[in-house]
Amino acid sequence: MGQDTGKRGIASVGGYLPLLRLDRSAASKGLQFSGLGGRNAGYRTTAGWDEDALTMAAEASRHATSTVAPTRICFASTSSPFIERGHASMLLEALALPANARTIDVSGNRRCAVSALLDALLGQGDTLIASGEKRPVRAGSAFHTAWGDGGSAAVVTDDGGAALIGYASLARDYVDLYSSREHPTPYAYEERFVKETATRDVIAPTIKAALADAGVTSADIAHAAICEPLPGMWRDISKATGITAPNHASDLSAAAGDLGAAHPLFALALALDAAQPGDIILLAGFGSGCDTLIFKVIGAVAGAAKARAALTQGLIFADYLRFLSLTGTIDLDWGIRSEFEQKTQATVLERYGRDMIGFIGGRDTRGNVQFPKSRIPVRPDADGPEPMEDMRLADVPAKLVSVTADRLNFTPDPPFWFGLVQFENGARVMMEFTDADADGFKVGDSVAMRLRIKSHDKRRGFRTYFWKAAPALRPIMEA
Repeated sequence: MGQDTGKRGIASVGGYLPLLRLDRSAASKGLQFSGLGGRNAGYRTTAGWDEDALTMAAEASRHATSTVAPTRICFASTSSPFIERGHASMLLEALALPANARTIDVSGNRRCAVSALLDALLGQGDTLIASGEKRPVRAGSAFHTAWGDGGSAAVVTDDGGAALIGYASLARDYVDLYSSREHPTPYAYEERFVKETATRDVIAPTIKAALADAGVTSADIAHAAICEPLPGMWRDISKATGITAPNHASDLSAAAGDLGAAHPLFALALALDAAQPGDIILLAGFGSGCDTLIFKVIGAVAGAAKARAALTQGLIFADYLRFLSLTGTIDLDWGIRSEFEQKTQATVLERYGRDMIGFIGGRDTRGNVQFPKSRIPVRPDADGPEPMEDMRLADVPAKLVSVTADRLNFTPDPPFWFGLVQFENGARVMMEFTDADADGFKVGDSVAMRLRIKSHDKRRGFRTYFWKAAPALRPIMEA
């Protein structure tokens, strides 16, 4: 391809990490009797019970699409909550994008988001690639603390600030680990085998081919976002390729864990935040082969700074039992209050689903905003049906009017917070709260809306989504 900066590029990026960060040393202490558990340095992002791959991809996408409305949406994940249901279509509705946009889901390996990014860069149209991961892992496995939960996103346009100048791909059925329907948690092969062959036979050859395609050398690379099959392999990759630039993917692993398919795009956002115009960035995704992309920074890329800030915004916790519960590793007996049906009818979703996942209320003829919409407005002087203008509430600032912390209502992470939320545009909605810190919530708090799981019908394997109120500002982590 060569250094043609007129090629398509990345216009914006997004990165999202859950509030909770497990101190890995807590897991080591909990497993001390067994000698299992893996590394004990740094933190591991831990999704809330009401978060999954879709919700985290949506949060990352909100940052990436703040200035661009994509016409193509791709959802990439190896831990999609549904096997037969289009997540990109749900993501489109959550972002309130036009229904005629093209949507597609990709999966199958950890580089699927990078592969989708390359396809978008070689294609046409403004395209969103959104990725999220919440991968199931057994307790005691080194992956349980080495992996993390999170989301990332990138928007590709014809005039992005980071232009693609070269690439290379290598498809290879290299099995370092796998999961399947019969074995949903990862089965990993011997680490020595991976360390000896993955770099030599898969990663290094692809990187060298991409450097040649771009017409640059390893010394020209200012920033790298190269995903490691195993922690600590960056040294081997650096030696084999001659790249000595900082690898932001390694930094991300230390701070949050390996985010799977979401990892390379998040690391790319960190690299873009650190880069200057003229810098060359190398991105490499590994899994069933390798994709390597080389970019030249020619302008600003929106959202990169927010992704960087997400690394330091969180709440450290050391409750290993809570971690096991939140990751679904153990199933606690929550008593009879948890025994209720949460079946959702497809007909209800068809009528109201887009308004729910998009958080779209209505404005009546007098300017009053309400959620949900209704044929007759809730305005006291309304005397009949009125047309309602769609009003999206997901991005409207709001404050808490009432607060209740309930330990009788069932929630997998007590207490159950809920109350009345007052939006700046006049709407008032009774809703659940999420991401409480140690001080909880109080009347007058400023809140932001976050897409979360509303109900989980475990008997039928179905979940629905709605928005919850979370603190507008997240705490800065203290080491």
